[in-house]
Amino acid sequence: MATFDHRRGNTAIAFAVAGAIVGALLGGPWLWLHYLCKPLATLLVLALAVRAAPVQSARYRAAVAVGVVLSLAGDVLLMLPQDLFVPGLLAFLLAHLCFCAAFFPGPRWPARWLAFALYGAVAAANMALLLPRIPPALHAPVLAYVVVLVVMASLAAARAWSLRRDPALARPAASAAWGGALFVLSDSLLAWDRFGGGLPLAPLLVLASYYAALWCIARSVARGKHG
Repeated sequence: MATFDHRRGNTAIAFAVAGAIVGALLGGPWLWLHYLCKPLATLLVLALAVRAAPVQSARYRAAVAVGVVLSLAGDVLLMLPQDLFVPGLLAFLLAHLCFCAAFFPGPRWPARWLAFALYGAVAAANMALLLPRIPPALHAPVLAYVVVLVVMASLAAARAWSLRRDPALARPAASAAWGGALFVLSDSLLAWDRFGGGLPLAPLLVLASYYAALWCIARSVARGKHG
């Protein structure tokens, strides 16, 4: 399999993300740019994961790739004019389960419990403020999603800590941990924009942090140079 040209690939991702953000911010006759560039950016991130070399393992790459494909499905569902919030939420929940499968091997349990406690505290505080604003019919799917998101980000953080001295895996594990943290940030911003009364420049904040998260996770597929 040919290796991914990182410089050109990252430039293409940046332009696609910029198009998605600009299209969403301008709206109206420019909304087509958002519809075109949002899935295109995710497909380019998928190429980064699929064509990375050398890889940590075939299992890790497969889990991340399927997670990005499910994220693409969530992108399409959430950007359509119809209210497909729950199907989109389900697609991202399944994506995070795939990322969990990638991040689960490696971390030691004390590191996992500490990460669970830290991310859980952040999520609990967020939900305590947001849940009264969310329609009751959405409480169960939103809470299920938050639990899976917390597990994903915690596993990534714990894995990065446990592998911090591994010459081949320390850097990609840290990249995945940043991806998990950025996903928590992006989804928190999205939730506050949707249910908390709106945020200024929400498309910029949400999409920039979301694609940074996906990029970090896709980048984690490749082993470090000294492995």
